[in-house]
Amino acid sequence: MNLSAANHRIPLSDGNSIPIIGLGTFSKPNSTHKGICATSVKVAIDVGYRHIDGAYLYRNEHEVGEAIQEKIEEGKVRREDIFYCGKLWATNLEPERVRPTLERTLKVLQLEYVDLYIIEMPMALKPGDEVYPKDENGKWLYHNVNLCATWEALEACKDAGLVKSLGVSNFNRRQLELILNKPGLKYKPVCNQVECHPYFTQPKLLKFCQQHNIVIVGYSPLGTCRDPSWVNISVPPLLKDKLLNTLGEKYNKTTAQIVLRFNIQRGVVVIPKSFNPERIKENFQIFDFSLTEEEMKAIEGLNKNIRFVELPMWSDHPEYPFHEEY
Repeated sequence: MNLSAANHRIPLSDGNSIPIIGLGTFSKPNSTHKGICATSVKVAIDVGYRHIDGAYLYRNEHEVGEAIQEKIEEGKVRREDIFYCGKLWATNLEPERVRPTLERTLKVLQLEYVDLYIIEMPMALKPGDEVYPKDENGKWLYHNVNLCATWEALEACKDAGLVKSLGVSNFNRRQLELILNKPGLKYKPVCNQVECHPYFTQPKLLKFCQQHNIVIVGYSPLGTCRDPSWVNISVPPLLKDKLLNTLGEKYNKTTAQIVLRFNIQRGVVVIPKSFNPERIKENFQIFDFSLTEEEMKAIEGLNKNIRFVELPMWSDHPEYPFHEEY
């Protein structure tokens, strides 16, 4: 795979393509300053990123949309150069909610279509506008939904030209097979967005997805924030790893650049989140070196099979995806 800063798209099974590195825009609405996401997206586009990963849940899609529009008006990019991934949240998995939810995202982004729209997680929560629905005792309100029916509603959105490609996130093998084996399947998932980094290399899920021509998009590719409410903080920070630091010194690269390079050499798309202009630039500088086969094997050997993002608050959900091996 001959990837470069100017040309780093890889093919998807539906004939479209996806840039192998994207900017993650996850943020906590209450603790992120207004405008910082828009500024970061503009910096990223100037640096060479063409893939922006967002979600209605992040409450900043309006800023992403503004930044994209500004760069198009400047003549820096055309709409077709940009690859935007949006996400269908857990409270909108009922088929009749799918299209209105996507249309709301398009309106907020000021776009006519998104390039990729994915089911954010296989666990449905009570339908409605409350994104984190709980009862009066603070107990999560779960919902039972037919994921195949959700998928059919997404297929209809693709037929209507609202989205180019369809995918999923946080699905295990069984949940992927549910969609892949659906009678009358029109479009198969092009990707599965999951946690993926040297401490959690996902070898079995990666192999399964490759066999089915499904691209793995790795979130938290640099490890993750240390928020104990949804993250396993008992795992040591990835970027402090001795081997990764040694390789960074060898190539005159940051540890983060080594980690991202490792995944893209395996064909895994990476979406590091950063609102720091210097880091946004640094994370993109991974096309001017490559790791040897021995180094790739050594990094694979760091796999601890432990995920940072465990989502423990939903571990009793009937569709919690992480109880199974992969």
